[in-house]
Amino acid sequence: MPRSSRTGELQFNPEIEKTARRLRKETIERRIRAKLDIDLTVGERSIFEEIELEMATNNRRTIKELNAPNSDQQHLCITYSDTNDGFELKSGLIHLLPSFHGLAGEDPHKHLKEFHVVCAGMRPHRIIDEQLNLRAFLFSLKDKAKDWLYYLPSGSIETWADMKQQFLQRFFPASRATHLRKEIYRIRQLNGESLYEYWERFKELVASYPLISSRNHF
Repeated sequence: MPRSSRTGELQFNPEIEKTARRLRKETIERRIRAKLDIDLTVGERSIFEEIELEMATNNRRTIKELNAPNSDQQHLCITYSDTNDGFELKSGLIHLLPSFHGLAGEDPHKHLKEFHVVCAGMRPHRIIDEQLNLRAFLFSLKDKAKDWLYYLPSGSIETWADMKQQFLQRFFPASRATHLRKEIYRIRQLNGESLYEYWERFKELVASYPLISSRNHF
């Protein structure tokens, strides 16, 4: 039989795979017999066959099945309310969500505002904001931010208010708030900067620290 080209595409051969499985099983049996000096019974052989079948079945499972939540396991740190309306997130909504990676320069308050805008415009009929926000927020987190959510204790988040509080405590700590407050109090109009540009820069800085209202300063 001529050898195939090294650069040619390898074709799956079920007979070769069947032979390979048989040889692997025989190798395991020989090793066990060599150690225990006994012959495998029919029942013992069936155990190997069951293991092999389970491994083959697991390999055929789709990514969707692997990602599907187990009904016996809790949903991360979030406790979802039961809904009887078959509510599920649509891919169109998920693709429009803003992304937050947990980087030092990112603004968590701005992320929450953008998240609210998208969810408000895409909220399905008869679904309240609480349900939609809790289920969708996970998909807006990436990298370190998503890892943070995974590591929270199970059942620690029951409401959307809980989620926002935990999120801001982690990504807008007191030290960052103190730094922004100092920047706001020390802001000055730059040389060559118009009054309009200065005012816009001031408003952006204040917006990054929602605990301060611009009405209280001008």
